[in-house]
Amino acid sequence: MTERALHVALVIGEHSGDQLGFKLIQALRAAVQGPIRFTGVAGPAMIREGMESLFPLDDIAVMGLGDVIKRYPAIRARAWTAIDHVVAEPPDVLVIIDSPDFTHAVAKRVRKRLPNLPIVNYVSPSVWAWRPGRAKKMKAYVDHVLALLPFEPAAYQRLDGPPCSYVGHPLIERLAELRPNAAEQAVRDGEKPLVLVLPGSRSGEVARLTDIFGATLQRLEAAIGAFDTILPTVARHAARLKEATASWPQKPQVVSDEAEKFAAFRRARGALAASGTVTLELALSQIPMIGAYRFPAWEAFIARRLVKAPFFLLPNLIVDRRAVPELFQEEVTPDNLTAIFTPLLGKTPERAGQMQAFDEIDRRMQVVGETPSQRAARIVLETMRQR
Repeated sequence: MTERALHVALVIGEHSGDQLGFKLIQALRAAVQGPIRFTGVAGPAMIREGMESLFPLDDIAVMGLGDVIKRYPAIRARAWTAIDHVVAEPPDVLVIIDSPDFTHAVAKRVRKRLPNLPIVNYVSPSVWAWRPGRAKKMKAYVDHVLALLPFEPAAYQRLDGPPCSYVGHPLIERLAELRPNAAEQAVRDGEKPLVLVLPGSRSGEVARLTDIFGATLQRLEAAIGAFDTILPTVARHAARLKEATASWPQKPQVVSDEAEKFAAFRRARGALAASGTVTLELALSQIPMIGAYRFPAWEAFIARRLVKAPFFLLPNLIVDRRAVPELFQEEVTPDNLTAIFTPLLGKTPERAGQMQAFDEIDRRMQVVGETPSQRAARIVLETMRQR
Protein backbone atom coordinates (compact mmCIF):
# COMPACT_ATOMS: atom_id res chain seq x y z
CA MET A 1 0.00 0.00 0.00
CA THR A 2 1.38 3.39 -1.02
CA GLU A 3 2.13 5.75 1.88
CA ARG A 4 0.05 8.93 1.81
CA ALA A 5 2.14 12.03 1.15
CA LEU A 6 2.17 14.75 3.79
CA HIS A 7 0.41 17.75 2.23
CA VAL A 8 1.74 21.24 3.04
CA ALA A 9 0.00 24.32 1.62
CA LEU A 10 2.20 27.41 1.26
CA VAL A 11 0.89 30.88 0.41
CA ILE A 12 3.19 33.83 -0.31
CA GLY A 13 2.45 37.32 -1.61
CA GLU A 14 5.77 38.70 -2.86
CA HIS A 15 9.29 37.71 -3.88
CA SER A 16 10.80 38.04 -0.39
CA GLY A 17 8.44 35.25 0.67
CA ASP A 18 9.64 33.12 -2.24
CA GLN A 19 13.18 33.19 -0.83
CA LEU A 20 11.97 31.96 2.56
CA GLY A 21 9.56 29.52 0.96
CA PHE A 22 12.05 27.58 -1.12
CA LYS A 23 14.36 27.09 1.86
CA LEU A 24 11.41 25.94 3.96
CA ILE A 25 10.48 23.40 1.28
CA GLN A 26 14.04 22.04 1.32
CA ALA A 27 14.08 21.87 5.13
CA LEU A 28 10.68 20.16 5.33
CA ARG A 29 11.76 17.57 2.77
CA ALA A 30 14.87 16.85 4.82
CA ALA A 31 12.87 16.61 8.08
CA VAL A 32 10.01 14.41 6.89
CA GLN A 33 10.64 10.68 6.72
CA GLY A 34 8.39 9.94 3.79
CA PRO A 35 6.67 11.55 0.80
CA ILE A 36 5.64 15.21 1.00
CA ARG A 37 3.93 17.49 -1.49
CA PHE A 38 3.43 21.24 -1.64
CA THR A 39 0.55 23.24 -3.11
CA GLY A 40 -0.54 26.86 -3.03
CA VAL A 41 0.99 30.14 -4.20
CA ALA A 42 4.67 30.03 -5.12
CA GLY A 43 7.38 32.15 -6.69
CA PRO A 44 10.16 31.12 -9.11
CA ALA A 45 12.49 29.69 -6.44
CA MET A 46 9.70 27.57 -4.92
CA ILE A 47 8.65 26.38 -8.38
CA ARG A 48 12.24 25.26 -9.03
CA GLU A 49 11.84 23.09 -5.93
CA GLY A 50 8.99 21.28 -7.69
CA MET A 51 5.98 23.19 -6.31
CA GLU A 52 3.25 24.22 -8.72
CA SER A 53 1.70 27.65 -8.19
CA LEU A 54 -2.01 28.33 -8.53
CA PHE A 55 -1.16 31.51 -10.46
CA PRO A 56 1.91 33.65 -11.27
CA LEU A 57 3.26 35.53 -8.26
CA ASP A 58 3.42 38.76 -10.28
CA ASP A 59 -0.39 38.77 -10.30
CA ILE A 60 -0.32 39.86 -6.64
CA ALA A 61 3.25 41.11 -5.96
CA VAL A 62 2.61 44.85 -6.33
CA MET A 63 4.41 47.78 -4.74
CA GLY A 64 2.88 50.99 -3.46
CA LEU A 65 -0.61 51.93 -2.34
CA GLY A 66 -1.54 53.19 -5.81
CA ASP A 67 -0.83 49.83 -7.46
CA VAL A 68 -2.72 47.97 -4.73
CA ILE A 69 -5.81 50.16 -5.22
CA LYS A 70 -5.64 49.89 -9.00
CA ARG A 71 -5.31 46.10 -8.96
CA TYR A 72 -7.43 45.36 -5.90
CA PRO A 73 -10.22 43.45 -7.73
CA ALA A 74 -7.69 41.13 -9.37
CA ILE A 75 -5.76 40.63 -6.10
CA ARG A 76 -9.00 39.88 -4.24
CA ALA A 77 -9.94 37.30 -6.89
CA ARG A 78 -6.54 35.63 -6.53
CA ALA A 79 -6.98 35.49 -2.74
CA TRP A 80 -10.24 33.59 -3.24
CA THR A 81 -8.49 31.25 -5.67
CA ALA A 82 -6.03 30.38 -2.89
CA ILE A 83 -8.79 30.05 -0.26
CA ASP A 84 -10.93 27.80 -2.44
CA HIS A 85 -7.95 25.61 -3.30
CA VAL A 86 -7.02 25.02 0.36
CA VAL A 87 -10.62 24.29 1.33
CA ALA A 88 -11.28 21.99 -1.63
CA GLU A 89 -8.18 19.89 -0.94
CA PRO A 90 -7.42 20.35 2.78
CA PRO A 91 -3.70 20.09 3.56
CA ASP A 92 -2.14 18.82 6.79
CA VAL A 93 -0.90 22.33 7.55
CA LEU A 94 -1.11 25.80 5.96
CA VAL A 95 1.94 28.09 6.11
CA ILE A 96 1.42 31.74 5.19
CA ILE A 97 4.65 33.61 4.49
CA ASP A 98 5.06 37.39 4.93
CA SER A 99 2.81 39.85 2.96
CA PRO A 100 0.18 40.04 5.72
CA ASP A 101 -2.33 42.11 3.74
CA PHE A 102 -2.68 39.18 1.33
CA THR A 103 -1.74 36.07 3.28
CA HIS A 104 -3.70 36.92 6.45
CA ALA A 105 -6.81 37.56 4.37
CA VAL A 106 -6.41 34.01 3.06
CA ALA A 107 -5.75 32.53 6.51
CA LYS A 108 -8.78 34.19 8.15
CA ARG A 109 -11.19 32.81 5.57
CA VAL A 110 -9.62 29.36 5.52
CA ARG A 111 -9.91 29.13 9.31
CA LYS A 112 -13.66 29.91 9.13
CA ARG A 113 -14.18 27.06 6.69
CA LEU A 114 -11.60 24.61 8.11
CA PRO A 115 -11.51 25.39 11.84
CA ASN A 116 -9.23 22.46 12.71
CA LEU A 117 -6.53 23.12 10.08
CA PRO A 118 -3.18 24.12 11.65
CA ILE A 119 -2.02 27.52 10.36
CA VAL A 120 1.53 28.86 10.79
CA ASN A 121 2.54 32.45 10.01
CA TYR A 122 6.19 32.71 8.83
CA VAL A 123 7.42 36.32 9.29
CA SER A 124 5.59 38.41 11.84
CA PRO A 125 3.69 41.54 10.84
CA SER A 126 5.15 44.61 12.57
CA VAL A 127 2.71 44.46 15.49
CA TRP A 128 5.44 45.94 17.74
CA ALA A 129 5.56 49.09 15.57
CA TRP A 130 1.98 49.83 14.57
CA ARG A 131 -1.53 48.35 14.86
CA PRO A 132 -0.55 46.32 17.95
CA GLY A 133 -4.14 45.09 18.28
CA ARG A 134 -3.48 42.79 15.32
CA ALA A 135 -1.49 40.46 17.58
CA LYS A 136 -4.49 39.49 19.71
CA LYS A 137 -6.77 39.17 16.66
CA MET A 138 -4.28 36.76 15.06
CA LYS A 139 -5.04 34.19 17.78
CA ALA A 140 -8.32 33.46 15.97
CA TYR A 141 -6.62 32.20 12.81
CA VAL A 142 -2.88 31.62 13.50
CA ASP A 143 -1.58 28.78 15.69
CA HIS A 144 2.09 29.78 15.69
CA VAL A 145 4.19 32.71 14.46
CA LEU A 146 7.73 32.16 13.19
CA ALA A 147 9.68 35.37 13.89
CA LEU A 148 12.76 36.64 12.08
CA LEU A 149 13.72 39.12 14.80
CA PRO A 150 14.74 38.10 18.34
CA PHE A 151 12.56 40.65 20.18
CA GLU A 152 9.31 39.58 18.51
CA PRO A 153 8.32 36.63 20.79
CA ALA A 154 8.30 38.96 23.81
CA ALA A 155 6.16 41.44 21.87
CA TYR A 156 3.55 38.74 21.14
CA GLN A 157 3.49 37.71 24.77
CA ARG A 158 3.03 41.33 25.85
CA LEU A 159 0.28 41.91 23.28
CA ASP A 160 -1.56 38.63 24.04
CA GLY A 161 -0.96 37.21 20.58
CA PRO A 162 -0.52 33.61 19.43
CA PRO A 163 2.57 31.58 20.38
CA CYS A 164 5.65 33.02 18.69
CA SER A 165 9.14 31.56 18.27
CA TYR A 166 12.31 33.21 17.01
CA VAL A 167 13.63 31.03 14.19
CA GLY A 168 16.40 33.32 12.96
CA HIS A 169 16.77 35.79 10.13
CA PRO A 170 17.88 34.39 6.73
CA LEU A 171 20.73 36.92 6.72
CA ILE A 172 22.52 35.03 9.49
CA GLU A 173 23.01 32.20 7.00
CA ARG A 174 24.92 34.62 4.75
CA LEU A 175 27.52 36.04 7.12
CA ALA A 176 30.36 34.72 4.97
CA GLU A 177 29.10 36.93 2.14
CA LEU A 178 28.79 39.96 4.43
CA ARG A 179 32.03 39.77 6.45
CA PRO A 180 35.44 40.82 5.02
CA ASN A 181 38.42 38.55 4.54
CA ALA A 182 41.87 39.86 5.47
CA ALA A 183 42.44 41.66 2.17
CA GLU A 184 38.98 43.28 2.26
CA GLN A 185 39.48 44.30 5.89
CA ALA A 186 42.71 46.02 4.85
CA VAL A 187 40.72 48.06 2.29
CA ARG A 188 38.12 48.88 4.95
CA ASP A 189 40.86 50.12 7.29
CA GLY A 190 42.93 51.78 4.55
CA GLU A 191 43.82 55.41 4.11
CA LYS A 192 41.08 56.18 1.55
CA PRO A 193 37.63 55.20 2.94
CA LEU A 194 34.92 53.55 0.90
CA VAL A 195 31.48 55.02 1.65
CA LEU A 196 28.22 53.30 0.72
CA VAL A 197 25.16 55.28 -0.35
CA LEU A 198 21.88 53.37 -0.07
CA PRO A 199 18.86 55.57 -0.88
CA GLY A 200 16.33 52.70 -0.75
CA SER A 201 14.54 50.34 -3.10
CA ARG A 202 11.17 52.07 -3.45
CA SER A 203 10.81 54.83 -6.02
CA GLY A 204 9.61 57.38 -3.47
CA GLU A 205 12.54 56.73 -1.13
CA VAL A 206 15.02 57.06 -3.96
CA ALA A 207 13.48 60.36 -5.08
CA ARG A 208 13.45 61.84 -1.57
CA LEU A 209 16.93 60.76 -0.40
CA THR A 210 19.28 60.67 -3.42
CA ASP A 211 19.93 64.40 -3.73
CA ILE A 212 20.25 64.81 0.05
CA PHE A 213 22.81 62.02 0.19
CA GLY A 214 24.67 63.59 -2.74
CA ALA A 215 24.88 66.96 -1.00
CA THR A 216 26.09 65.17 2.12
CA LEU A 217 28.96 63.56 0.20
CA GLN A 218 30.01 66.97 -1.11
CA ARG A 219 30.24 68.33 2.42
CA LEU A 220 31.95 65.16 3.61
CA GLU A 221 34.70 65.55 1.02
CA ALA A 222 35.36 69.06 2.30
CA ALA A 223 35.57 67.68 5.84
CA ILE A 224 37.75 64.57 5.40
CA GLY A 225 39.27 64.70 1.91
CA ALA A 226 39.09 62.08 -0.82
CA PHE A 227 37.09 58.87 -0.49
CA ASP A 228 35.47 56.34 -2.81
CA THR A 229 31.71 55.86 -3.14
CA ILE A 230 29.58 52.92 -4.23
CA LEU A 231 25.80 53.09 -4.60
CA PRO A 232 24.18 49.63 -4.52
CA THR A 233 20.62 49.56 -5.86
CA VAL A 234 18.08 47.28 -7.50
CA ALA A 235 18.19 46.82 -11.26
CA ARG A 236 15.05 48.83 -11.96
CA HIS A 237 16.61 51.99 -10.45
CA ALA A 238 20.17 51.63 -11.81
CA ALA A 239 19.82 53.77 -14.96
CA ARG A 240 17.87 56.44 -13.10
CA LEU A 241 20.51 56.67 -10.36
CA LYS A 242 23.43 56.74 -12.81
CA GLU A 243 21.80 59.74 -14.45
CA ALA A 244 20.95 61.42 -11.13
CA THR A 245 24.51 61.05 -9.79
CA ALA A 246 26.40 61.87 -13.00
CA SER A 247 26.88 65.51 -11.95
CA TRP A 248 27.93 64.80 -8.37
CA PRO A 249 31.46 66.03 -7.59
CA GLN A 250 31.90 62.74 -5.71
CA LYS A 251 30.46 60.48 -8.44
CA PRO A 252 29.56 57.00 -7.09
CA GLN A 253 29.89 53.66 -8.80
CA VAL A 254 26.32 52.37 -9.20
CA VAL A 255 25.97 48.58 -8.86
CA SER A 256 22.81 46.48 -9.08
CA ASP A 257 24.13 42.93 -8.84
CA GLU A 258 23.81 41.38 -5.37
CA ALA A 259 27.31 39.88 -5.47
CA GLU A 260 28.75 43.34 -6.29
CA LYS A 261 26.71 44.83 -3.46
CA PHE A 262 28.03 42.39 -0.87
CA ALA A 263 31.58 42.80 -2.20
CA ALA A 264 31.19 46.53 -1.56
CA PHE A 265 29.83 45.83 1.94
CA ARG A 266 32.93 43.80 2.78
CA ARG A 267 35.21 46.73 1.95
CA ALA A 268 33.16 49.72 3.16
CA ARG A 269 34.05 51.96 6.11
CA GLY A 270 30.61 53.57 6.57
CA ALA A 271 27.16 53.97 5.02
CA LEU A 272 24.35 56.45 4.50
CA ALA A 273 21.21 54.34 4.32
CA ALA A 274 17.46 54.53 3.97
CA SER A 275 15.63 52.73 6.75
CA GLY A 276 14.84 49.10 6.00
CA THR A 277 16.33 45.62 5.94
CA VAL A 278 19.55 47.06 4.50
CA THR A 279 20.37 48.54 7.92
CA LEU A 280 20.38 45.00 9.36
CA GLU A 281 22.61 43.88 6.47
CA LEU A 282 24.99 46.71 7.34
CA ALA A 283 24.94 45.86 11.05
CA LEU A 284 25.75 42.22 10.33
CA SER A 285 28.51 43.43 7.99
CA GLN A 286 29.75 45.60 10.91
CA ILE A 287 29.58 48.85 8.94
CA PRO A 288 28.79 51.98 11.01
CA MET A 289 25.95 53.94 9.48
CA ILE A 290 23.26 56.59 9.69
CA GLY A 291 19.67 55.56 8.94
CA ALA A 292 17.31 58.07 7.33
CA TYR A 293 13.55 58.03 6.84
CA ARG A 294 11.65 60.59 4.77
CA PHE A 295 7.95 60.29 3.93
CA PRO A 296 5.61 62.52 1.99
CA ALA A 297 4.23 65.03 4.52
CA TRP A 298 0.83 63.31 4.85
CA GLU A 299 2.42 59.91 5.50
CA ALA A 300 4.73 61.41 8.13
CA PHE A 301 1.69 62.97 9.84
CA ILE A 302 0.02 59.56 10.04
CA ALA A 303 3.22 57.71 11.04
CA ARG A 304 3.86 60.05 13.98
CA ARG A 305 0.43 59.20 15.36
CA LEU A 306 0.25 55.47 14.61
CA VAL A 307 3.77 54.08 15.00
CA LYS A 308 4.34 52.91 18.57
CA ALA A 309 7.92 51.61 18.36
CA PRO A 310 10.61 53.63 20.19
CA PHE A 311 12.96 53.29 17.18
CA PHE A 312 12.53 52.68 13.46
CA LEU A 313 15.88 51.08 12.56
CA LEU A 314 16.08 47.31 12.96
CA PRO A 315 19.52 47.35 14.65
CA ASN A 316 18.17 49.71 17.33
CA LEU A 317 15.05 47.61 17.86
CA ILE A 318 17.20 44.51 18.36
CA VAL A 319 19.51 46.08 20.97
CA ASP A 320 16.66 48.20 22.42
CA ARG A 321 18.57 51.48 22.33
CA ARG A 322 19.53 54.17 19.82
CA ALA A 323 22.92 52.65 18.95
CA VAL A 324 22.68 53.79 15.31
CA PRO A 325 21.72 57.41 14.59
CA GLU A 326 18.28 57.57 12.99
CA LEU A 327 17.05 60.77 11.39
CA PHE A 328 13.39 61.28 10.55
CA GLN A 329 11.71 63.68 8.13
CA GLU A 330 12.92 67.29 8.61
CA GLU A 331 16.01 66.05 10.49
CA VAL A 332 17.31 64.51 7.26
CA THR A 333 19.47 67.37 5.96
CA PRO A 334 22.97 67.37 4.44
CA ASP A 335 24.33 69.39 7.36
CA ASN A 336 22.93 67.00 9.99
CA LEU A 337 24.04 63.92 8.09
CA THR A 338 27.57 65.26 7.59
CA ALA A 339 27.98 66.26 11.24
CA ILE A 340 26.90 62.84 12.50
CA PHE A 341 28.53 60.74 9.78
CA THR A 342 32.03 62.25 9.80
CA PRO A 343 33.07 60.80 13.20
CA LEU A 344 31.89 57.34 12.15
CA LEU A 345 34.71 57.10 9.59
CA GLY A 346 37.52 57.57 12.14
CA LYS A 347 38.78 55.88 15.31
CA THR A 348 36.20 57.56 17.51
CA PRO A 349 33.89 56.68 20.42
CA GLU A 350 30.94 57.03 18.01
CA ARG A 351 32.33 54.33 15.72
CA ALA A 352 33.35 52.10 18.64
CA GLY A 353 29.84 52.37 20.11
CA GLN A 354 28.23 51.08 16.91
CA MET A 355 30.75 48.26 16.60
CA GLN A 356 29.91 47.18 20.16
CA ALA A 357 26.21 47.21 19.28
CA PHE A 358 26.88 45.07 16.20
CA ASP A 359 28.58 42.44 18.38
CA GLU A 360 25.49 42.46 20.60
CA ILE A 361 23.23 42.00 17.55
CA ASP A 362 25.34 39.00 16.55
CA ARG A 363 24.79 37.40 19.94
CA ARG A 364 21.05 38.11 20.05
CA MET A 365 20.40 36.84 16.51
CA GLN A 366 22.43 33.65 16.82
CA VAL A 367 20.62 30.36 16.21
CA VAL A 368 22.49 27.35 17.60
CA GLY A 369 22.33 23.86 16.12
CA GLU A 370 19.89 24.63 13.29
CA THR A 371 19.62 27.00 10.37
CA PRO A 372 16.60 29.36 10.40
CA SER A 373 14.83 27.26 7.77
CA GLN A 374 15.49 24.03 9.70
CA ARG A 375 14.07 25.55 12.87
CA ALA A 376 11.07 26.88 10.95
CA ALA A 377 10.41 23.43 9.45
CA ARG A 378 10.64 21.76 12.86
CA ILE A 379 8.08 24.14 14.39
CA VAL A 380 5.73 23.80 11.41
CA LEU A 381 5.71 20.02 11.89
CA GLU A 382 5.33 20.30 15.69
CA THR A 383 2.39 22.70 15.29
CA MET A 384 0.76 20.37 12.78
CA ARG A 385 1.04 17.38 15.17
CA GLN A 386 -0.14 19.32 18.22
CA ARG A 387 -3.29 20.61 16.57
